[in-house]
Amino acid sequence: MLASSIPTSFLLLLLLLPPPSHSVDFIVTSDPVVRWVEEHGAPLSHLVLDLELGHLYVGGVDHLYQLTSDLEMMSHVRTGPYLDSPDCLPPIVPQDCPSAQPTHNHNKLLLVEAGQEEGQGRLIVCGSLFQGICDKRSLSNISQLIFQTTNPVDTQYVAANDPRVSTVAVVITTENKQVGGGAGGILRLMLVGRGYTSKGPGDIPPITTRRLSPVLPPRRAFSQEEELGKLVVGSYSEYNNHFVKAVAHGNHVYFLFSRRDMWHKKEYRTYASRLCASDRSFYSYVEVPLLCRGGYNLAQGAWLGNHSGNTALFIVMAAGQASTPVATGRSALCVYEMAELDAMLRQAQEVCYTEGGRGSSGQEEAYIEYAVSSKCLKLPKDSLSEYPCGGEHTPNPIASTVPLQATPTVTSTTQLTAITTATEAGHTIAFLGDVEGRLHKVLVRPDWSGDLYGSVMVDKGGVVRADLLLDNSQKHVYVLTNRKLSKVAVSTCERQTDCQSCLSLRDPYCGWCVLEGRCSRKNQCHRHMQPNHWLWSFEPANQCVTVQSLRPSNQSKDEQTQVTMLVVQLPSLTEAESLSCVFGLLPPQPARVTAKSITCQSPAPQLLPPMLKGSDHMVLPVSLVFGHVTITTGHMTFYDCGAVSRLNQSSPCLACLSSVWRCSWCPLDQLCTHNHSCANQHIVLNQRESPGPSSCPLVFALQSSALVPLGLTSTVVLRARNLDVYTDEAQYVCVVQIEGVQVNLTAAVERRQDNTHTFTCSPHQFQNAVSQLQYSTAVYLRRGERRIDISPGLRLQLYDCSAGQSDCSQCRAVPGEYGCVWCSDSPAPGCVYNQSCTSVPADTCPPPQITQVLPASGPLEGGILVTITGSNLGMSYQDVVGGVTIAGVWCPPQPEGYQISTRVVCELQSSGKKHEGPVVVTVGTTPPGKSEQIFTYQDPQLLDLVPDKGPVSGGTKLTIRGRQLLTGQKSDLSAFLGPQPCYIVEEVTDSQLVCLTGRSNQTGQVSLRVLFGKAEKSIANVTFRYLDDPVITDATPAESFNEGGRVVTVTGLNLDAVQQPIISVWVEPLVVQRVKRRRRLALLTTKQQVFNRTKTTVSEHCSVLSSSKMTCLTPRVTPEVKVRGVWFQLDNVRVHYETIKGERFTYYPNPELFPLNREAPDVPYRFKPGGVIAVEGQHLTRAMSRQEVMARLGDQECDVKTLDNTHLYCEPPEIQPMSVDDDQELPSLQVFMGNLRVDLGLVQYDSDSLSVVPLAAQIGLGAGAALIILSVLVIILMYRRKSKQALRDYKKVLLQLETLEINVGDQCRKEFTDLMTEMMDLSSDLGGPGLPLLDYRTYAERVFFPGQQVAPLSRQLDLPDSRRPTVEQGLQQLNNLLNNRLFLTRFIHTLEAQQGFSQRDRGYVASLLTIALHDKLEYFTEVMKSLLQDLVQQYVVKNPKLMLRRTETVVEKMLTNWMSICLYSFLKEVAGEPLYMLYRAIKYQVDKGPVDTVTGKAKRTLNDSHLLREDIDYCSMTLMVLVKNGVEVQPCPVKVLDTDTITQVKDKILDQVYRGAAFSQRPAADNLDLEWRSGQAGHLTLSDDDVTAVIQGRWKRVNTLQHYKVPDGATVALIPRSQSSGAVNQVFQTGEKTPMLEGEEEEGLRLWHLVKSSEDPEIPKHRKSSMRERERAKAIPEIYLTRLLSMKGTLQKFVDDVFVAILSTKRPPPIAVRFFFDFLDDMAEKHGIDDPETVHIWKTNSLPLRFWVNILKNPQFVLDVQVTDSIDAVLSVIAQTFIDSCTTSEHKVGRDSPVNKLLYAREIPRYKQLVERYYSDIHSAASGCYQEMNSTLTELSGSFASEMNSLVALHELYKFINKYYDQIIMSLEEDTSGQKMQLAYRLQQVAALVENKVTDL
Repeated sequence: MLASSIPTSFLLLLLLLPPPSHSVDFIVTSDPVVRWVEEHGAPLSHLVLDLELGHLYVGGVDHLYQLTSDLEMMSHVRTGPYLDSPDCLPPIVPQDCPSAQPTHNHNKLLLVEAGQEEGQGRLIVCGSLFQGICDKRSLSNISQLIFQTTNPVDTQYVAANDPRVSTVAVVITTENKQVGGGAGGILRLMLVGRGYTSKGPGDIPPITTRRLSPVLPPRRAFSQEEELGKLVVGSYSEYNNHFVKAVAHGNHVYFLFSRRDMWHKKEYRTYASRLCASDRSFYSYVEVPLLCRGGYNLAQGAWLGNHSGNTALFIVMAAGQASTPVATGRSALCVYEMAELDAMLRQAQEVCYTEGGRGSSGQEEAYIEYAVSSKCLKLPKDSLSEYPCGGEHTPNPIASTVPLQATPTVTSTTQLTAITTATEAGHTIAFLGDVEGRLHKVLVRPDWSGDLYGSVMVDKGGVVRADLLLDNSQKHVYVLTNRKLSKVAVSTCERQTDCQSCLSLRDPYCGWCVLEGRCSRKNQCHRHMQPNHWLWSFEPANQCVTVQSLRPSNQSKDEQTQVTMLVVQLPSLTEAESLSCVFGLLPPQPARVTAKSITCQSPAPQLLPPMLKGSDHMVLPVSLVFGHVTITTGHMTFYDCGAVSRLNQSSPCLACLSSVWRCSWCPLDQLCTHNHSCANQHIVLNQRESPGPSSCPLVFALQSSALVPLGLTSTVVLRARNLDVYTDEAQYVCVVQIEGVQVNLTAAVERRQDNTHTFTCSPHQFQNAVSQLQYSTAVYLRRGERRIDISPGLRLQLYDCSAGQSDCSQCRAVPGEYGCVWCSDSPAPGCVYNQSCTSVPADTCPPPQITQVLPASGPLEGGILVTITGSNLGMSYQDVVGGVTIAGVWCPPQPEGYQISTRVVCELQSSGKKHEGPVVVTVGTTPPGKSEQIFTYQDPQLLDLVPDKGPVSGGTKLTIRGRQLLTGQKSDLSAFLGPQPCYIVEEVTDSQLVCLTGRSNQTGQVSLRVLFGKAEKSIANVTFRYLDDPVITDATPAESFNEGGRVVTVTGLNLDAVQQPIISVWVEPLVVQRVKRRRRLALLTTKQQVFNRTKTTVSEHCSVLSSSKMTCLTPRVTPEVKVRGVWFQLDNVRVHYETIKGERFTYYPNPELFPLNREAPDVPYRFKPGGVIAVEGQHLTRAMSRQEVMARLGDQECDVKTLDNTHLYCEPPEIQPMSVDDDQELPSLQVFMGNLRVDLGLVQYDSDSLSVVPLAAQIGLGAGAALIILSVLVIILMYRRKSKQALRDYKKVLLQLETLEINVGDQCRKEFTDLMTEMMDLSSDLGGPGLPLLDYRTYAERVFFPGQQVAPLSRQLDLPDSRRPTVEQGLQQLNNLLNNRLFLTRFIHTLEAQQGFSQRDRGYVASLLTIALHDKLEYFTEVMKSLLQDLVQQYVVKNPKLMLRRTETVVEKMLTNWMSICLYSFLKEVAGEPLYMLYRAIKYQVDKGPVDTVTGKAKRTLNDSHLLREDIDYCSMTLMVLVKNGVEVQPCPVKVLDTDTITQVKDKILDQVYRGAAFSQRPAADNLDLEWRSGQAGHLTLSDDDVTAVIQGRWKRVNTLQHYKVPDGATVALIPRSQSSGAVNQVFQTGEKTPMLEGEEEEGLRLWHLVKSSEDPEIPKHRKSSMRERERAKAIPEIYLTRLLSMKGTLQKFVDDVFVAILSTKRPPPIAVRFFFDFLDDMAEKHGIDDPETVHIWKTNSLPLRFWVNILKNPQFVLDVQVTDSIDAVLSVIAQTFIDSCTTSEHKVGRDSPVNKLLYAREIPRYKQLVERYYSDIHSAASGCYQEMNSTLTELSGSFASEMNSLVALHELYKFINKYYDQIIMSLEEDTSGQKMQLAYRLQQVAALVENKVTDL
């Protein structure tokens, strides 16, 4: 057994390993619908059910479980972790396998192998350990091992050794054709489908046959034997099948898988393949693509089930993400009939056998797949019927091009992962699992459509695994998720207790069993075959048994009658069976059933329950009952006529006869009854019979007035009818009810001729305690004890004149029918009834009395409303019309504002002058009333307004100052700016008015108008200016921390137009999730907090500095909220932050600063003067820069020198500052970041005083150490002096640089404006042909093989035709060998161990391997990672910071190439354009100044060593170049310099004429002549050198335009160079990076252009270069530094754009970068490297220095452009700046610093932050990119593999194999695993084929 080979020490280690899942014990929970068990071993992967025993088996990571059908644990086995490595072959010996480590065992296969006899079955278990070997266990107890190999051979490797690669299998039993093959000649086999793994043995076919039994020596269990068959493929990695299912059906075995379509569009598709079960040679293999309409192309799970009596394959499919094998959430269920699938497979076979693969239409319908040497044939037509399973002569493996199509049955937006089906009552039901842990239920219709009728959440967040199984009873589904096995009921029929809820389930399993009264499955209802006995819930037409009608539907509770029910869908009964009726809760009554109805006797009256109080009826359910089962229920109403009259005391007869019930009224008995007769024989019939309600005895009218005055004797007279029914002598009484008190009045009766009666009630003086004008009271008539009905609404109205009528006018205004008069008798005048007044009532009222006038002032022009309140102000509006004056001016009253006697509202009229006076009101002939309050006519004046400008959108708060502004009321005032209103917002005072400006539709000056009623006032010569709305163009920074207070600098236009700008933040409650990143788990808790439903905002005011700049302090937000948005409120203009530059404003948690003494915060921090204080913290630069931080030590500043993410360094004063806290003597260090203030503790300066030492010791120590102390003091003094000098120099240099940059600022801005104009033109050109990007092949050539003229990609194999096939076969075998990881790593390590294997060879071999393995990038990546792990191991021992610094090993160049491949699309889509714009900007700027064609020096450059220091007189000129455009010749202006050489002019002309075109697409300057044309015949060919060239001594000058005296505006043309003139006209060429510098001599003459080279020609080259370096090291004069700074400032924007494009994380960083940085983090963690600087250096060396610097220095690697020496010099400085930005060391400059470091001294810290944030954001992002990376690599492999010339690369690689052949063979033979794989032997085979090498074969 394998365990026997594991060392004891390792087993001890395993005991200490944590389990892969959490340490919770085995948990079982029970639920009526879902019962589940939680297990170790997450993620659980496989589930199998033994149908005989009913046991369940679950496989997971390191665990195997056996459970009962009720999920009770039976047995548990640990299957891992064990020492293993996918790169090593078992058994694992640690000494032979250094990469071995404790590895988890993922279950890959779990199958039941049935035994020949009951109880002899076996459980087959295969894991991912030990190359995927398998064992057999007992089905009755899995802890009992039946078979396990102790020393497996390579033919026994079954499952994939990678947890992510799928493996499926199926067990078949077939006839053993070999003699003596075993008992009964039965052969049991296992067919296995597995995906490709990049590690371990790489030659295991996708489908293999494995022996299970019998196993007789030398046979082995699970072995892949030659005679058993396998699917042979040409390329394992290309045909990387992702297997989903394997099933046996009939005489065939079917595999379902997905892979890239290698025949057609290279897209991923799903395939079904078939084999004859008896075919041991795989001759019968055929596959067909499956198409699920709607783009669902990736199978996720499958089940072979039954549909409408036919076998069908049910598959859940998902739509792939773009062209990758990654499934998206969009998925569907598609069903394929096996008969149709078999027909398609047979059709493909037949076409390939007999028609050469082409169908009847001539189109290719079948072909040979898997890159094997076979092809479709034209065999006899009966070949398929003769050889249904193929033969040696038939082609194979066959693939159909025609897909089998299906329409989705159901679709889902959540990814479906599993499927199983069941058949219930002839219906097919599918159960689908998804990635969120749900189980969906679908009814599959006969037409393949589906109805999703239910979903159950089984395990929230857990992915449902593909093994979805039904139990033996078909009542439950077993659902396997990551951690749980659940048992889910297929239906919940039994939980529904009534028919309606049962049918509303719409569950195909359920129906209502009528006579049994339960919701059940069909076969559980005994009479389900009979109609109406079982009602299926899924049939919409089905309805429960219902009572359609009930006769009678209502009856009196005092009667008993026969009730007839009409029932719909009543099931049939036998003769012996009967039904009963149940009324409410009463005992059942026998029911008589007829054809259509059921008759029952209603209950006896005494049995009915009592009526509810306040009701005249009750409703009882009437149930139809079979035995104890209620079949259906109706409802019957029982009414009570007596209750009808009792509920209406005022008119009981009317109520009785008007009731909906069948009631009659007995007037003599005062009784409402259901009977049609009364005891006294006098009856009034029901309203349905004449005369009905109109015959009721009734008081129908009041003959006297309904208005009755209180306190005065009055007589009430009533009229009644139908009183003749009363024959007794009883007396009539009038009853009046006042406030609950009855007043009984005797009534005198008078009979009238119309048979009505008049009743005169005795006179009575009515009283009421409530004082109100009118009170309604009831009145009725009583005869003895009988109450006579009274008409509804017949009431008396008692009234009191004095109530509410406080003055004469109000009293006289009361309507005349009330008879109220104003009586002036003593003791007090009042309003009384006219008969109560003892004197003569007043005809007129007293004069008006005025109590208030509002407002007390008004404008001279009038126009405002004045409200006058008081008493006796008239009885109506007409009384005061014309009777109101204000200060002597008539004021017309307004009808709508008038209130009787108390209020008059009039409109103030114009006065014409200022004056004042009382308000006078005159009513009729009474004397006028005059107010004591004086009203003033005022003339308000406006003096000025502040501010005098604002935005057109309004919102400006305008303050208007003046005099007497409070004229009238605030509502009378309105302000206008031109036509637009200005809204008054505050209280108006006499001197000030404040309004808010409205929106205007145009800018400009408008006048202010204030309206006081009709008075319009304005200010002479004062206007308000509407300005354009403020525009914000930039706001930086874009982040803050929660405490706020960070300064946001806002730039824009018209900012000073805003009165009060505000920055606002919208916040809402925080909702945070769990975020998991490998071994880092951050749990963020959700804060529960109540917020308003409206927006919650926090704001701060901003400060406007100028029209284009303002500053805002970010508001403080609490950590408990989430920021939803940030905006600037500029009066009425709202600018959201994200609209400014397209990025959101981000709030981060506050930075953390740790106390100076973290161990003892209360102890002062000891500081030695002259140093700096280092403060530690976290996230210090996430939303803060050094310039914004302030530190104070006591009462003085601590100068902040440096700030990075984790440290702050500040330099305190030399002398200890004073404390600002009176309670402390020592100063404390406080750091201020915006609003954040952090006290870091006390600081104590170390004094120089020595501690007290005993005298004897002092003498001894002094004598012995005096000399040492003196020396140390001298050294310290010198060091401190030097360090202080260096610091002063650093500050001085920075100050000088800053001053210089300010001085050249104006020049830079002008240059930048010109450059941007040029770039805008260029951008418009880019819109046409696009960027001149190189195609991938050229890009790869230039990156993989830099500097090589002819790269392997462009070569062909140079072989004689006779040798070519043999060599190509050998190279193909070499390719297969390279796909063996062991061989490849041994090969590389062996080469690197050879002394003659140079660094150049290493890079060359790495690039050749990249080409050879380009179609298998996933494998290439795994090998690279493995080699890098070895490299890390080497450097960890030495110095880890040096790793990847240079390219000294093969793997380092492999990494460079890998990055180049993975980042090509990023270059193409993101970084290419800014890089090209930078190149064009550099070229444009360089060409604007003179460039020396001999030395390559330029006036405009960033590189001081390439700076043209001499002052050259030059001027710009424009040449008119004749360009042929079709048949026309048009002049094209081109700017050149008069100092340009002829070649330089030609290059500039070509740049202009062919702008936007790639460099390779334009003609070469060498092939053209420049011709100057003047006049008709004046043509002069210009050249750099001709007979006119000027020679002075030994110097010869290159010709320029100045030399030829070509004038500005001259006409020139480029013409093809004639062969004869070639040698004369063009002697010098300025090819790429080739200035005419050295050795350009002709007949002893030295060439010069602008300056003569100062170098001595006799000095050797190596000394010249060193002299140049010394010259460069000198400090250059300020004038030259200014030139460099000017160039730098002009290009700054383009440099920034490139750096930001490379390092921005606003878009997701390339997947390759995230993947590789994650790998480096893992390596650091694995080797215990916790120094962040080391990991930073690794990342820098792997990406910026290895890839980006190369691209920045060589844009021609990516772009089709020419890089001249002068451009290259500029790019070198920019690339060096990028390098400096990626280093971790502090960037300080001094007087001796290189100039390029001086140039970018201020920018490099900013770039460093960019790099650090880039690294940090990638590190903090959730990883999970492994699968995405593999998908990307697979896509890249397919996309560019065809462009790689792999044969040439393999041939070149073989040259190195040949060179070191013996060493490589020896290395392979020394390796034990290599011996097992026969790697040396296979290499010898390659050598024999490639060069006929004689080997030991």
